[in-house]
Amino acid sequence: QVQLVESGGGLVQAGGSLSLSCAVSGDTFSMYASGWFRQAPGKEREFVAAISRGGLNTYYTDSVKGRFTISRTNAKNTVFLQMNSLKPEDTAVYSCALRRSTHGTVSSTAGEYDYWGQGTQVTVSS
Repeated sequence: QVQLVESGGGLVQAGGSLSLSCAVSGDTFSMYASGWFRQAPGKEREFVAAISRGGLNTYYTDSVKGRFTISRTNAKNTVFLQMNSLKPEDTAVYSCALRRSTHGTVSSTAGEYDYWGQGTQVTVSS
């Protein structure tokens, strides 16, 4: 089975930074495109960022453009989300996800993803 384990969440003051990691095992990582989603209490799950399986194409939701960076290292089976200039509205549980994909494509649609991690809590204080 495919397993995804997120790490790097925590409590940070507004304006600070966090780096999230998603370690993947159980299948050929390079066959999957990746994404990050988040969900705050009482809100629907929200798309954050996506990256193609080769890492050449990325896509971000408008609210994080210029602040967050998604990347991946296929040799280490890991997806990253670098989060800078954090705001209180970024507070949520962040989950990584994988989807089988043709090369070069990205997706912001949660239903297109095949595997999900359990999530890591990010809390940004004022």
